Amino acid sequence: MSERLRAVVVDDEPLARARLRRLLAQHPEVEVLADCASGEESIATLGELRPDVAFLDIRMPDMDGFDVLDALGPRRPPQVVFVTAYSEHAVRAFEARALDYLLKPVSAERLQQALQRLQAPAAAANAEAQYPERLAVPVGGRIHMVEVAQVDHVDAHANYVELHLGARSLVLRETMTRLESRLDPSRFLRVHRSRLVRLDGVVEAQAHASGRFLLRLKCGASVVTGRSYAARVRGALGLD
Repeated sequence: MSERLRAVVVDDEPLARARLRRLLAQHPEVEVLADCASGEESIATLGELRPDVAFLDIRMPDMDGFDVLDALGPRRPPQVVFVTAYSEHAVRAFEARALDYLLKPVSAERLQQALQRLQAPAAAANAEAQYPERLAVPVGGRIHMVEVAQVDHVDAHANYVELHLGARSLVLRETMTRLESRLDPSRFLRVHRSRLVRLDGVVEAQAHASGRFLLRLKCGASVVTGRSYAARVRGALGLD
């Protein structure tokens, strides 16, 4: 990150945007680049300006804050602070790797706490945010912390993914594209529009005339790759 935190404020309520900007103006270490009144506007602004942090509302008329992050994909800001009037989205915010979760009306003290977290050493924060060693997976009323190294392969189903860990599987509400951006590409490979595998778990690759591969994994599972992913599979497995 730069010496000053480059921020964008996203909220459909003019008074809420103005209040947050006033509070942020009291902190010379923060530079507010822009504010946005809708999810659609914020996608263009965040993608263009690439701020260090987005202060992002959740409930907006056109799309919610989680939709905005999904649409941005790898272009999402390094840090995200959700600002909302609703407490019930906290678990999902945690799943989306938000740095903090502020409830409206935001107090000066609570904002100060969030800014202190944002100013933690950038290298450590970015490494953890980009390639976490664990994934938070809600199961019932609890959060299971799953070691990334235990994930053998992943299947996508609409807006959620199924993590396969040996004989068991867990469901995470996240798109495949979003999950792929969180995983180290040297350890995980997307081999199909709806499939992803851990590379060191692949023990055999069988080529088909169609351009697809049948991958056999240490866990005993077999995964068929997509035709359009053949080149990346060959490259990742050293088959060229």
